[in-house]
Amino acid sequence: MTAPIETTGSTAEAQPEAVLTGATQSQIEGRSLGRIAWTRFKRDKVAMAGGVVVILLVLVAILSKPIQAMFGLDPNDFHQNLVDPALLAPKGSFGGISWSHPLGVEPQTGRDILARIIEGSWVSLVVAAGSTLLSVVIGVVMGVVAGFYGGWVDSGISRLMDTFLAFPLLLFAISISASLQGNAFGLSGLTLRICVLIFVIGFFNWPYMGRIVRAQTLSLREREFVEAARSLGARGPFILFRELLPNLIAPILVYSTLLIPTNILFEASLSFLGVGIQPPQASWGGMLSTAVDLYQVDPMFMVIPGLAIFITVLAFNLLGDGLRDALDPRGK
Repeated sequence: MTAPIETTGSTAEAQPEAVLTGATQSQIEGRSLGRIAWTRFKRDKVAMAGGVVVILLVLVAILSKPIQAMFGLDPNDFHQNLVDPALLAPKGSFGGISWSHPLGVEPQTGRDILARIIEGSWVSLVVAAGSTLLSVVIGVVMGVVAGFYGGWVDSGISRLMDTFLAFPLLLFAISISASLQGNAFGLSGLTLRICVLIFVIGFFNWPYMGRIVRAQTLSLREREFVEAARSLGARGPFILFRELLPNLIAPILVYSTLLIPTNILFEASLSFLGVGIQPPQASWGGMLSTAVDLYQVDPMFMVIPGLAIFITVLAFNLLGDGLRDALDPRGK
């Protein structure tokens, strides 16, 4: 007879459930969904590059005032000695680029372009982030309610979305922005302009988020975990906020990342048309609007703010695409 093999349960009890022992006796540790998504995202070098650029842009926007103070930059300081009085063009080649002015100076005024690009960065990102947040809040609430309750609630909210989507948004935004001048709602100046842009862009763009969330909610409400919550006596608000919303974080995050560059372009378009951010406050769209009349004198004055918008929008789009592939690999 062979002696019975003694086994001790101390080793098995000491190991967490997420740790297994493989054939080679090496421990295999379970990974959360977030860690798996991060691993997928790190493999996408293009998306990682976009994320790095986005982080740098956000840091520049947040630290715009300290950066200007550190390097002695003033976006509204005129340098007439750097402009040719006859041609009104910056002295030197490539728009007056030098060690003192790495991106050159403006025609006519001689203002430092780098300082104005940095100053305009926080305006664009504040308007884009604020309007995106407003669209997400309204769209998520409307989309979840419409998708979960269905029936006449779904029909009413869906028709409301169709009504908002039928608005000529650009013309509506121009009319509202142009009419709210001076003082309104206890606000004035730059604060009023930024709040108006956030409201106009965010309030009329929520149906896009609402439709995506509604479609996802229609799919999720028939899943087993929702039925299990109902069978345990959970009511609508509990299921909405504790069961459905956590499972909607991924599409909301991805679409929000893709909505920010769209709102940056919209703010730049309104400033370009003269109904957005008003001078002397620097904005990328306003710089492009001024460059239209001066591009023959100094082409670099149009190229640089255009590149700032292009790089920012491209970086956010690359980041959004990478997040979408990482959080939902089946969509590839």
